Amino acid sequence: MPKPTPKKPSKTATKPATKKTSKVTTKAAAESPAAKTPAAKTAATKSAAKPATKSAATKPAGLAEGSVAPDFRLPRDGGGEISRADFAGRKLVLFFYPKANTPGCTREAIDFTRLAADFKACGTAVLGVSADSVKAQDSFRDKHQLATPLLSDPTHAMLEAYGAWGEKSLYGRKFEGIIRSTVLIDAEGRVARVWRNVKVDGHADQVLAAAQSL
Repeated sequence: MPKPTPKKPSKTATKPATKKTSKVTTKAAAESPAAKTPAAKTAATKSAAKPATKSAATKPAGLAEGSVAPDFRLPRDGGGEISRADFAGRKLVLFFYPKANTPGCTREAIDFTRLAADFKACGTAVLGVSADSVKAQDSFRDKHQLATPLLSDPTHAMLEAYGAWGEKSLYGRKFEGIIRSTVLIDAEGRVARVWRNVKVDGHADQVLAAAQSL
């Protein structure tokens, strides 16, 4: 009897799933109308990291000529206080200086003292203002025999109100401090002139001329 012929295994092998399906799906999603809408593009743009913006530089507050001079009340050298109201009906010069007993501030204060009689003759009072303590102002006055009252503003309230406090730069380093400034107030209590970033030499004479012209 002949032996039965063994069956050969089928040649049809199971093929592994291809990656074409996933590629097609991804491509279809990218090319879909929804992905091309303005809203989708905007969302993609916003998702990108934005560089940090630099904060604006601190600038001194504006003090327009013709505006009403801000009120103030501060302690002065020798004790007591001085306010804006003490000079009602009189012209007033306020010179703001960075620090007592430094070279530039000393020259400026001495110049205003030298012209004290001339300022008085044209009905103008003169006050110096800085952030120094009353004790430091006393020492400054005594050391240089200054004739102008010196106000102490350690909180910077008056300095800021008059635009004399802001960003400064020294040897490439930026910091906040007193900007050497002078403000001339007329007899009606309005700002007549403002000088910023004052150069000391000849400045007191220039302010006197302005006060005499009012």
